[in-house]
Amino acid sequence: MSEFINELIARGYMHQCTNQEGLADCGSITGYIGFDCTGKSLHVGSLVQIMMLRKMQQHGHKPIVLMGGGTTQIGDPSGKDESRMMLSKDDIKSNKDALSTVFQRFINFDDSSSGAVMVDNADWLEQVNYIEFLREYGRHFSVNRMLSFDSVKMRLEREQNLSFLEFNYMLLQAYDFAELYKRFGCRLQMGGSDQWGNIVSGVDLARRLSLPEVFGLTSPLITTSSGAKMGKTASGAVWLNEAMLSPYDYWQFWRNTEDADVEKFLMLFTELSMDEIKRLAALKGKEINDAKIILANEATTLCHGKEAADAAQRTSIETFVSGGAGDDLPVHTIAASELGDGMPIFKVLASVGAIESGGAARRLIQGGGLKINNQTVSDEMEAITADKLAGDGIKVSLGKKKHIMLRVG
Repeated sequence: MSEFINELIARGYMHQCTNQEGLADCGSITGYIGFDCTGKSLHVGSLVQIMMLRKMQQHGHKPIVLMGGGTTQIGDPSGKDESRMMLSKDDIKSNKDALSTVFQRFINFDDSSSGAVMVDNADWLEQVNYIEFLREYGRHFSVNRMLSFDSVKMRLEREQNLSFLEFNYMLLQAYDFAELYKRFGCRLQMGGSDQWGNIVSGVDLARRLSLPEVFGLTSPLITTSSGAKMGKTASGAVWLNEAMLSPYDYWQFWRNTEDADVEKFLMLFTELSMDEIKRLAALKGKEINDAKIILANEATTLCHGKEAADAAQRTSIETFVSGGAGDDLPVHTIAASELGDGMPIFKVLASVGAIESGGAARRLIQGGGLKINNQTVSDEMEAITADKLAGDGIKVSLGKKKHIMLRVG
């Protein structure tokens, strides 16, 4: 286990651990990370945890992907300013099915000793008898201690509502850990730093139930050098499912990494050697762009495959270097009936979701940042007709870094 921990530390995955020396002394181990089913895709903010499962498997340990079909029905207050919207069981199942495809790209689900397994905590949480649960497990939790955890304190200090429903989440996550030990011999729970309180509660519950020592380990909150939260951009979240974000846009996200973040992202989100990462991080001036292209290729290959990464790079060269319209540019379509006799370009872009609002589109035009087929648009009322979008459509450039194809459909 020590080699796995050493790599986590060297690459920047490690933040806190309940007993690092004890964990390092363990031999082969089974560990898990839980993912609630609140949407149809995870974004790159969750990629650190997925990479930790991947690293764990590469070092010969067995990863468990725990899908939160049960806990999603409750809502985790950790890091949240308000209660989570309640989802139906059908929505949760649909989200779980969509999420499950991502993990298969990063870790192997096979019959080997280190083969990953995917389980759903609804399998046991929905069978829990509430009175029995309180008698057997609830008595081990101190409300005083639960109130001291940051996830709870933050909401209370801001006088924001924290429902009793959400307050139960900590108990359920701790119970998950105990259940996974009983079913799979799982002795390690990993997660983001916002999960520390929940993870420690699970470790403590195992001790109170007289189970063998289990361990908790968290990764740091990843932010960009400008302070932005990882996974969020001005145009929205950077999703891992290609149905919600094209491989080209995913590639572009990594290609546009800030200079100061290149080394950190290469360590976290690629499998290049540390020596190669140090070499790339030492590049200066325009040469740092070579490191960003390598980062984009490596990260996209892991998530979408080498073919998609190569296609994204070709499209980028065609678009940014040659001024053309590469084959993989994201395509936005609008119905001819919606265009009518012509619709102002700023309304069209907002309508197809290429920009967050018509006002933002107008400001972009006023600042000279919008181009159609490489020609600057100066009139925000320029009409877009179905005839103009016939055939292959038009290339629209929103600033220097975002390019789309606009077509009638």
